[in-house]
Amino acid sequence: MKKVKLPLTPEVVKQLKAGDEVLLSGPMFVARDAAHKRGIKVPLKNETIFYAGPTPKGAIGPTTSSRMDPFTIPLLKRGMSGAVGKGERSGDVRRAFKKYKAVYFVTTGGIAALLGRTVKKSKVIAYPDLGPEAILRIEVRDFPAWVAYDIHGGNIFK
Repeated sequence: MKKVKLPLTPEVVKQLKAGDEVLLSGPMFVARDAAHKRGIKVPLKNETIFYAGPTPKGAIGPTTSSRMDPFTIPLLKRGMSGAVGKGERSGDVRRAFKKYKAVYFVTTGGIAALLGRTVKKSKVIAYPDLGPEAILRIEVRDFPAWVAYDIHGGNIFK
């Protein structure tokens, strides 16, 4: 299992390979459907976005990433280095992760309580009116995931 510090650096991204088990530690954004539709208006250079639905009790679980596919390529163009969610992505998005030298991590659905224990800080930073779909800035420690797509064309789903 590899320990990966966030925000991601180009050097770390180069070393990650599809299938690597990782423990992510550091800051990342949380945003899902409603926030993506309004626009992710935060600095994204080397940042990671977790497609998730937090709950008031502190659990946080991945949502289906493919719903964010229409918004992903513009975020990669703006410098996003990583995304975390569940499930496969479209061919265009998969190729864009490679082109823009970013990685896509997946985690398991159904473990929101476990993932919630890795969150050490959480703050709403945009769209508070969206409630659980507001954009959050969280700090995680030892958040478990796998590299699904790497910058070398690797794909855990193949």
